[in-house]
Amino acid sequence: MTTTVSYDDVAGLAGTDLGYTDWLEVTQDRVNLFADATDDHQWIHVDPARAAEGPFGAPIAHGFLSLSLTVKFWSELFDVTGVSTRVNYGLDKVRFVSPVKVGAQVRMTAVIAEVTEVRGGYQFAVDQTIEIEGAEKPAVVARGLYRFYA
Repeated sequence: MTTTVSYDDVAGLAGTDLGYTDWLEVTQDRVNLFADATDDHQWIHVDPARAAEGPFGAPIAHGFLSLSLTVKFWSELFDVTGVSTRVNYGLDKVRFVSPVKVGAQVRMTAVIAEVTEVRGGYQFAVDQTIEIEGAEKPAVVARGLYRFYA
């Protein structure tokens, strides 16, 4: 469920838990498209037969593919009305905790850790966790930085 707030109300959002996104299946097609986009065709990602014999028993998503899902998931969780520009400003910290096997379901939970005024807008530091359905450990833990300008 998307939390939607007015730009005038963003300053006090630090500590807001945005909840969870819907689950998303990580398909072999998605992994292959990411491999094509990044020219990273390592067998552990794109060769299901060989990957089945590898250390994870199946092909796995690229760590950066798992991380890139934060963009999709972030927009599912949060929106600000009354802004002219939204910018993915970067990351403060990223950890790839567990591999995501092809066929796994993932989702993201997020908490707005900080809201800082910047020239012309606000910057949000958001603690994001990509979870794997049924797994003890998450796939990715990251602090994303997003800016909203009036």
